[in-house]
Amino acid sequence: MISDAARSALQDWLHSQKALKGASDNTIEAYARDVRGFLAFLTEHKGGLQGIGALKAVTLSDMRSWMARCRAEEIGARSLARKLSAVKSFYRWLSEREGFDATPVMAARAPKFQKKLPRPLAEDAAQGVIDTLDLQSQVPWVAARDQAVVTLLYGCGLRISEALGLTGADLPLGGSLRIIGKGGKERVVPVIGPAREAVEVYIRLCPYPTEPDAALFRGVRGGALGPRAVQKVVEQVRLQLGLPASVTPHAMRHSFATHLLNAGGDLRAIQELLGHASLSTTQAYTAVDTARLMEVYRRAHPKA
Repeated sequence: MISDAARSALQDWLHSQKALKGASDNTIEAYARDVRGFLAFLTEHKGGLQGIGALKAVTLSDMRSWMARCRAEEIGARSLARKLSAVKSFYRWLSEREGFDATPVMAARAPKFQKKLPRPLAEDAAQGVIDTLDLQSQVPWVAARDQAVVTLLYGCGLRISEALGLTGADLPLGGSLRIIGKGGKERVVPVIGPAREAVEVYIRLCPYPTEPDAALFRGVRGGALGPRAVQKVVEQVRLQLGLPASVTPHAMRHSFATHLLNAGGDLRAIQELLGHASLSTTQAYTAVDTARLMEVYRRAHPKA
């Protein structure tokens, strides 16, 4: 349990993250869960509900106790670093509003962890996934829908939420598509011929009318298609083709970026196409390419 004052402060902070920074619903939910868990820990750790005054008095020792509890609950380093980031962000906002020094919280050091590199598919595997999607449903329009969605992920580098966020107003697809990504950031992505054709086939077969304000991709009952349905059908394809568990809808976006980079694409241009706010995020793909080159070197060089 957390105090009413702490709960109110948390809600105000979440609202500010949504209104001022354009955080997505998923991000807001994660922030709420992480900070609420921290506040609940303080209630237990201190032996009572923690109001604003108590939150101001949190020490570095308290922070370390919370992190130790998370570790004891087998929360991994990556997840703990995310939780700590959320708590620090909340405290940064709270300290500015309430006028106190949040140094003890900010001084808590995140655990080190090895950043995961994107795990793209080989070009032939990516094409195999798209081709095999057409065989997953005996209902023609559903098969065409699934193929169209995943073709957009790979052909345009869209996030699954961005593809499923398209509406009838985005039709007909031309040579480019205007996408509103994370944080409300807008970008324009080229639409390759195969992606445009896949969407056109789906539209011709779909039994539901195309409406400007309605989702472009529909579920079998006519509502907006959810991400879980796409994840499940990609999982079916992965198992059929004997591909690793890393093959997910998001891996198609990774593959888009990696294949562009391998073909000589400019890193800044790829950053824009992906909608990454920071170039450092896009630079992960150069590490993927370097890893591939080193593997080729080790297999091919006589002295390796």
